[in-house]
Amino acid sequence: MKRQNTIGIVDFGGQYAHLIASRIRRLGAYSEILSNEEPIETYSGLAGLILSGGPESVYEKDSPSLSPKVLELGLPVLGICYGHQLMMKLLGGEVKAGNAEYGRAALDFIDTNKTELLKGFRGGEVVWMSHGDEVTKLPNGFTRTASSQDCQFAVVENKDRRWFGIQLHPEVTHTEKGSVLLENFVRIAGAEGTWNLKHFLEQKEAELHKTVPTGKKVFLLVSGGVDSTVSYLLLSRALGQERVKGVLIDTGFMRKDEVSSLQSKLAPQGIQLHVHDASELFYSRLKGKTDPEEKRKIVGNLFLEAQADCARELELNSEEWLLGQGTIYPDTIESGGTKHSHTIKTHHNRVEAIQKLMEEGKIVEPIKDLYKDEVRELGSYLGLPKEWTNRHPFPGPGLVVRMIAQEKPFSESVQKELNDFLGPDPSLQGKLIPVASVGVKGDQRSYAHCAAIAGNKTWDELDKISTSITNKISNINRVVLLLGRSASEISSLSFSFQKIDLDKKDSDLLREADAIVEKILQKRNVYDQIWQMPVVLLPVGSQAGKRSIVLRPVDSQEAMTASFFHLQKEILDELVSEILRLPEIEYVFYDLTNKPPGTIEWE
Repeated sequence: MKRQNTIGIVDFGGQYAHLIASRIRRLGAYSEILSNEEPIETYSGLAGLILSGGPESVYEKDSPSLSPKVLELGLPVLGICYGHQLMMKLLGGEVKAGNAEYGRAALDFIDTNKTELLKGFRGGEVVWMSHGDEVTKLPNGFTRTASSQDCQFAVVENKDRRWFGIQLHPEVTHTEKGSVLLENFVRIAGAEGTWNLKHFLEQKEAELHKTVPTGKKVFLLVSGGVDSTVSYLLLSRALGQERVKGVLIDTGFMRKDEVSSLQSKLAPQGIQLHVHDASELFYSRLKGKTDPEEKRKIVGNLFLEAQADCARELELNSEEWLLGQGTIYPDTIESGGTKHSHTIKTHHNRVEAIQKLMEEGKIVEPIKDLYKDEVRELGSYLGLPKEWTNRHPFPGPGLVVRMIAQEKPFSESVQKELNDFLGPDPSLQGKLIPVASVGVKGDQRSYAHCAAIAGNKTWDELDKISTSITNKISNINRVVLLLGRSASEISSLSFSFQKIDLDKKDSDLLREADAIVEKILQKRNVYDQIWQMPVVLLPVGSQAGKRSIVLRPVDSQEAMTASFFHLQKEILDELVSEILRLPEIEYVFYDLTNKPPGTIEWE
């Protein structure tokens, strides 16, 4: 690639740094991820520079910064979130802790004709926010072009210098016209036409020929999801089918009838799976484990142990085989995979043992720089049918991360905060559940309480209520709706913690609930409208042995952001009715949390 056509993205550890790069490439411009400590010559040859978001506060000691000399190179610069705040600070503005904004906000224009960056905008567009700090004073030469309800300087610019600062995240699909904004910046930088999917394939095939030398083969862990399936097809295309072996590790935490179904459905794609039953190994090692991070790390290490057992079983020469994984970029970034990023959750394919193998050059990950929407597009290009490319994602650890086993007692002060927020309205009441879930607030991991609410409200009203609760109450990062019960009932219900074991009995129960949900979604022809629908088992009930189910349907494209799906009432009623036929299930909840602040999976 010619460097003068390149947009550089300076990574300050934000969840979205590589997503920005991906979006820029999809707009037809080549992009590169850079650190904030590159030699000045590295930046000088670029067409433009984007400063990413990040988990730190720019006014904190030792927070990542950038040499002011970079801003004096004459490049167009777009600062996003932390990058916006850092640019304002470096140029003489002020940044302070401000009103937290997580999720949707609307742009209010000061002057719709003022900026080339917002060409095509009219005002009122929905944008995605994720910040706790804000700019309070602009540097000399900057003007304000747009605000939101809680952010005075949502979009600012120095027109003469082609410097732009935005608090919103245009790279996520939930920002309306986010691609328009980024395309405008690419045009301002004059960097159009240097990137497409064909370029990626050509570069990836050439890269695989170098990283997988002649004489080496790839032992690929296949889960049946689109990521590992596309990885198999890409490796086979680059290396030849005889050098790739697909192995399915049956962990005991798969979906109902998953193993036999996968074998029959993948065969027409040229994927012959060897199934290795490691369920007893997984059940025994996970017994009594409750902490989300510990569970994920155990699963990651068990995959390696089971893979080694399988290799011995097949009498494979370990010196001849490399381990292949269908890792995609969100797995890496949420595991703290860049210099300044915080660990949101350790993915099973990013545990310490895997990292060590990567350092030794023994791991092959052909799609690790892609996002889910790109993987699906690549799958179509490689010949996968729509049924497969549109299949709901399923986490590598399987049902392990959908079985919440850890108790999280809450203080009465947090319950009081929730009560005070909801107020005296009898049509909307709520109470905390004694469990927590993993979330992401301002690019940092949160592990906080879940609030259950009940009331007859529209989806739009519930969306606003959920967003407000998680924005205003720092100890809550997830909100669920209690289904089939009225607001007046919730205060008298018992949401007691009931111990869950990560064993066959509880996983069988979750399998049944999950199968019920998928069957109804398919029957009602809404399965393809939903991006993903985790079904979560909660240790909540009025007495020992009772459990609860959370339905978590989401709308997303790239897994870095998501909004909860608005399911039709008649379908919801059928789901609740059928799930409650399972005698162990006492309550059914509906997750109202967007990402951020809640991750798609609870753990």
